Amino acid sequence: MRLLFATLIAFLVYVTPASASVGPCKPGGSPDGPLCTFWKGKVTLVADGDTIDVDIAGDGRKASRRVRMTGYNAMELSTYSHTASKRRGDCHGVEAANRLEQLLRRGRMRVRLAAQDPSSTTGGRLRRQVSARIGGRWVDVGRYLLAEGHALWMPNGIEWAWNGEYADLSRQAAAAGLQLWDTHGCGDGPSPGAALTMHVNFDAKRNDRFNVNGEWAEIHNDSASAVPLDGWWFRDSALRRYTFQKGAVVPAGGTVALHMGYGADTADELHWGLDAPPFENPSYDERATGDGGYLFDPRGNLRAWEIYN
Repeated sequence: MRLLFATLIAFLVYVTPASASVGPCKPGGSPDGPLCTFWKGKVTLVADGDTIDVDIAGDGRKASRRVRMTGYNAMELSTYSHTASKRRGDCHGVEAANRLEQLLRRGRMRVRLAAQDPSSTTGGRLRRQVSARIGGRWVDVGRYLLAEGHALWMPNGIEWAWNGEYADLSRQAAAAGLQLWDTHGCGDGPSPGAALTMHVNFDAKRNDRFNVNGEWAEIHNDSASAVPLDGWWFRDSALRRYTFQKGAVVPAGGTVALHMGYGADTADELHWGLDAPPFENPSYDERATGDGGYLFDPRGNLRAWEIYN
């Protein structure tokens, strides 16, 4: 008990400097629910649809900190810029960045950052939920991007307070075919009329780490014609991707399975060649962790997917 008390005091001292506060992660949240530390600051750069630079008030630093917004993953940019018209990147990437900047400007670029663990980082960036002051209240801008279909759901096991809501918003946007979920949003890709679906096996038999090929994504073609997959690519919610090579085909009425590990490819069994399993297992609790599988055509259209948690 004494050790627990000492640990709690150390935690409180660390997360509640003069520039920060502690409370329920969500507006109106129960004190018995997840608690977050909050900071305020001003955005100095919108890098892309999920990354911003923030001058955090009272942190004792002259330089801005790079913040990776938690809970989702926007498509990537190849050219960052303060000027929206100069941004370049993947299909839907520029739109996501511009929409994020539009929301932040409505709040005069002033933001509130939140984290369940103040030390949360990813790739050297702070991992935070971000709200803008719009209409006299703090508005979760990540929630807007997901609800409008600008990004993929990417749950986090540490910053989990938003996982469940964000997953629901992603499914709703997908069902409505919004933005990223519009299968023709980047212009007609190959086999534009193909009816493709996906099933992800995220839990291999026995230990996933020792059975990487036990995780797979199965692509099914309900069309009357075969669908060549040359140049198409697959990803989970992370940035890594597998690109299908020439000769890969989903036959009419048939399936192709992409296994996550190593192996000899056949007509209906392909292999990504990963050393570790990519799919996060669902937590089946309030943390609402999970993942998804996503198939893109060469133009950048998202053509088949499955989200699970």
